[in-house]
Amino acid sequence: MATMSSSSSTIRMVSSLTTSINLKDPLLLRGKFLSRHRESLEVIDPSATLGEIEDGTAVIALVEAMDRNDAKEAIETSSKALNKWKFHTTALERSKMLSRLSMLITENAHDIARIMTLESGKPLKESLAEVGYGTSFIDFYAAEAMRSNSAGGGYLYPSPFSSIDGSPRGKIMAIQEAVGVTAMITPWNFPIAMITRKLAPALAAGCTVVLKPSELTPLTAIAVKELANRAGIPDEVFQLIISNKEQTPSVGEEFCANPIVKKISFTGSTAVGKLLMKQSSHTVKRLSLELGGNAPFIVFEDADVEQAVHAAMASKFRNAGQTCVCADRFIIHQDIEQEFLHALHQKVQNIHVGKGLDEKTTMGPLILGSAASSIKEKVDEALEKGAECVIGGNLLTHLGPNFFEPTILRNVNTSCRIWCEETFGPVIAISTFIHEEQAIELANDTSSGLASYFCSKDAARMFRVAERLENGIVGINEGIISTANAPFGGVKESGLGREGSPSGLAEYLETKYVFLNP
Repeated sequence: MATMSSSSSTIRMVSSLTTSINLKDPLLLRGKFLSRHRESLEVIDPSATLGEIEDGTAVIALVEAMDRNDAKEAIETSSKALNKWKFHTTALERSKMLSRLSMLITENAHDIARIMTLESGKPLKESLAEVGYGTSFIDFYAAEAMRSNSAGGGYLYPSPFSSIDGSPRGKIMAIQEAVGVTAMITPWNFPIAMITRKLAPALAAGCTVVLKPSELTPLTAIAVKELANRAGIPDEVFQLIISNKEQTPSVGEEFCANPIVKKISFTGSTAVGKLLMKQSSHTVKRLSLELGGNAPFIVFEDADVEQAVHAAMASKFRNAGQTCVCADRFIIHQDIEQEFLHALHQKVQNIHVGKGLDEKTTMGPLILGSAASSIKEKVDEALEKGAECVIGGNLLTHLGPNFFEPTILRNVNTSCRIWCEETFGPVIAISTFIHEEQAIELANDTSSGLASYFCSKDAARMFRVAERLENGIVGINEGIISTANAPFGGVKESGLGREGSPSGLAEYLETKYVFLNP
């Protein structure tokens, strides 16, 4: 891995990454450590061709990589800043700073979207939509900061105790307080939204934040940090730790082992989430874990097929299927399978795969070549076990090693990996059912429990099936249901806690009981 001296630029941008946002320093508030001799982290364009990868032009930026020592010092800095942020800023002040941050992100939306597309590969339209989705969390928690359920708020209960004269004695008060120093680890698939969904409620509550973005998409995080500085959020209150793949495990271990950190929020794989739980057990930290999914998508015989296909397309192919809530297992009633397949095929064949900055592109690459190869292996296994490929099924190597065709498989054996494991790619795997109970059993036959979807026009069935599905999120006749106003999170091995809604703010608050006897 290349190294960078202290005199070199902290980040080198190719001409196509020039924006109005000054990304001169990914360490931002960490300038005092720039004298260290560091390794550099290469940020790679996922849509690059094999030739561009081989000749080095796929590298869009070099960023200084930080390590466990940096994480430790950032945590200590965060701890020193906590008292002032928690006790010497008002909820109104924190709300105003968040509102300014939202405004600045909106003003720079096109630049941020371009950065996001370059480092994640998603189509520019999707990146722009994500910027809006990301700011919605900031707006929501800027408002929540002022409510009675936020830090400094609370509630009163009638006292059960009696004075000598029989009158109530004392006051029972429950007061909400910021948890303290928080550590966050965010993924690459939603480079801005996964940051704002965690950062905004933490800052609104009066917590300080040390955040490690994915090593695959650090540039969006740098842009957010730059704009947070401009919004007046103190340097030491929101810090970034950008590490490479090799340093990431030790940074995560520092987050877990350091007793100063009182709360960890992580979005990523179930395996890593379990490791963080284990490593955090010695310091008994509060955890919010949004882990893997393997979402079922049920289409009942009474469904509006056109509506079901629209929902399926929205859920499955956004970000090339690389979302934790996208539908993976399609459970279709046998009486309408052919009608559903015909309509779905018509939609899928019109997907335009290409580079995210191309205006015609409606689906970009996968994040890594290894991800595309893994999906190819799963598709081939399914075909060997009797599945039929309706469309797609192959790598698009002429575009680049990370591209895979939008794919529909029918008659999928439910023992196949493409069915049993989270796909994280543009593959629809279909199996059929006859009875409602059979569909519910298939849907629940997984250790995951994040999102689920089903389509029906029967109101009684809507309530009945929604209750039976073992998931934290259920979409009925709709494929995209995430919003800042609603609680987002899973059950079973898909995680702990909720993000979004007032529940997301509660994750960063402790409740203190105070008995006052005047």
